[in-house]
Amino acid sequence: MQISSVNDVKIYNLSHGKSLPEWLSDRKKRQLQKQDVDIQRRIELIQDFEMPTVCTSIKVTRDGQYILAAGTYKPRVRCYDTYQLSLKFERCLDSDVVAFDVLSDDYSKLVFLHCDRYVEFHSQHGHYYKTRIPKFGRDFSYHYPSCDLFFVGTSSEVYRLNLEQGRFLNSLQTDAVENNVCDINPVHHLFAAGSSEGRVECWDPRVRNRVGKLDCALSSLAEGAEVQSLPSISALKFNGSLGMAVGTSTGQVLLYDLRSNQPLLVKDHFYNLPIKSLNFHDPLNLVVSSDSKIIKMWNKDTGKLFSSIEPQANLNDVCMYPNSGMLFTANEDPKMNTFYIPALGPAPRWCSFLDSLTEELEESPESTVYDDYKFVTRKDLENLGLSHLVGSSLLRAYMHGYFMDIRLYHKVKTMANPFAYEEYRKDKIRQKIEESRTHRVQVKALPKVNKELALKLMEEGDDEAEEAARKKKGKALPSLLGDDRFKVMFENPDYQVDEQSEDFRLLNPIISRVGQKRKKKLRLLAQQASQQAAEEDEEEPEGRGSSEEESSDDDDKGWVEEVREQRRLLWLEGKERRRQEKKEADRNTVLLEKRPNGGEAASDAADGKKTIQPRFYQIKAGEEFRSFNDMARKQKLQNASLEDRLKVEERSGTSSTADTAVGSKQLTFTLKKSEQQRKQQQAEREHHEERKKLRRSAGHLSSSRGRGRGWAGRGRGRGRGRH
Repeated sequence: MQISSVNDVKIYNLSHGKSLPEWLSDRKKRQLQKQDVDIQRRIELIQDFEMPTVCTSIKVTRDGQYILAAGTYKPRVRCYDTYQLSLKFERCLDSDVVAFDVLSDDYSKLVFLHCDRYVEFHSQHGHYYKTRIPKFGRDFSYHYPSCDLFFVGTSSEVYRLNLEQGRFLNSLQTDAVENNVCDINPVHHLFAAGSSEGRVECWDPRVRNRVGKLDCALSSLAEGAEVQSLPSISALKFNGSLGMAVGTSTGQVLLYDLRSNQPLLVKDHFYNLPIKSLNFHDPLNLVVSSDSKIIKMWNKDTGKLFSSIEPQANLNDVCMYPNSGMLFTANEDPKMNTFYIPALGPAPRWCSFLDSLTEELEESPESTVYDDYKFVTRKDLENLGLSHLVGSSLLRAYMHGYFMDIRLYHKVKTMANPFAYEEYRKDKIRQKIEESRTHRVQVKALPKVNKELALKLMEEGDDEAEEAARKKKGKALPSLLGDDRFKVMFENPDYQVDEQSEDFRLLNPIISRVGQKRKKKLRLLAQQASQQAAEEDEEEPEGRGSSEEESSDDDDKGWVEEVREQRRLLWLEGKERRRQEKKEADRNTVLLEKRPNGGEAASDAADGKKTIQPRFYQIKAGEEFRSFNDMARKQKLQNASLEDRLKVEERSGTSSTADTAVGSKQLTFTLKKSEQQRKQQQAEREHHEERKKLRRSAGHLSSSRGRGRGWAGRGRGRGRGRH
């Protein structure tokens, strides 16, 4: 049995494998089964399911119990009983069979159309009757209501043979020169014949008149296609009362609605081979079409491919077992193939064990068809020196490359690269060594840049993993170390964090105390890495001791002092820097004053010393950098009240710039008011003035005496009211 998968659809070839000759002894067969794996895995579903040379056509009876196949050489027909899974009978014929049909529910009534114009009838016991038609026949169909046989062939006439009367009736005259195939609709019994000119003519058997004609040749040709010959009709099949599928000799399948003369869908096999057979699978709305190369299963509404089967031998006929996922093929080979596709339906009742067998194979997946082949591109062939094999049987073209036998590939690869085995051996040894070191303490590999940050991220990742494991909430979030978007931060030296910079110390005042523990841990990791690299067989390094497990209480108590200390140090450094700048400015001023006299410069020149005179530039007003002489004015402005500062800003315009400290700026914007806002403010001021004029003053009232008499009077009034 062979398993293949196309579009994720499993296809089981039950007849795959070598067949053993009948004349072999049982002992020899047992020896072959022990030696050959293909023979061990072979499933003989039906005994002797093959022909001596070639099988031309195959059919299943309507009751599903018997399978009949016609083949050569010598011409014969074989009947297989599915209930017994063996051959029931075999009958030899006088000439090759062109087509045959089963007229009854079982094998008791058979009709054979031979290549020598003879029509032969068989009953249950054997040969029954034999007659001849005027011209060579190619296909025939049986009309059940009238018991008529319609024969088409190398003639424009359709011959009618009535089996109830036992005589020929008037023929149907068509417009075609030759007719290739025919079929009868199972619902309303419409008869259709396909001609070699690419037309389909439909006849009503009740009145023997033609009711329609379809020109399929022009509909099957796509725009821009090269036409070498006129497409003829090679296959014909009805589906229901209104559906019909037509296959052409150029490899197209056309789906028609009988109410329209235009096809609903055109499906191309892209092999340019005549379509041999057409079948419909109604449960999944599929069409099963085949040529001599491939069997394609596709959706009849959209044309989307469902799956495909490509046997090793050329196909002659395809037969689907009713209401199941099994199909049989007649090939240009002694063995008749049996395919089982679970996606199409269940196995037939007589081989229901296939369902459980395929379920077991699903649990333990087997190798597919392509495991014995290696896909190579044209560039791979050039590297291996096999370009001369293109076009030979050793390479099979597929998409943008080729399939070649895996044994040939390994052999050529060994010859092309003789040192590949040594590399493979070194890789295996390296893997073994790495596996033996797994029990040791794993030293964390730190990057070259930002080691402290990487160690901090590792510790946070470990803490998150422990927390997630404790709370059983799944996996922790991934760390930045494993994210490719941030890998440059740990590789490029330009991203190194400068811990001595003023910004870092100001923004992270407590990082020094936390960094001491991390630096200590970094030193410990470096020591462990050096020890492991120097002595491979040394004992495992011990974990962190109690000296590292410092109490966090002291850190919590002392971080405030650390912050104050950092701020004090920054203030002292700034004060020292300003003092040095002032001293440098005074020295430059003195040099500038002495320079016109030239005294000291002349003495230096006389002594032969080279003196570098400083250059001074005047800083214009309005530039970004200003002098520090106006610091007193700025300090005075900052000590002023908010009202005074706002007045100064309003006088300065819509925007003003102020220096709040050395090296920092404060920019204030005043938005310009619109005309409507000014009118509204003016109206509010006028209304406020008007209300002030109308307001009555209450200053003549005495607050203490009036409040006492008022409250006392109201109290006495309420008391008298209650009584």
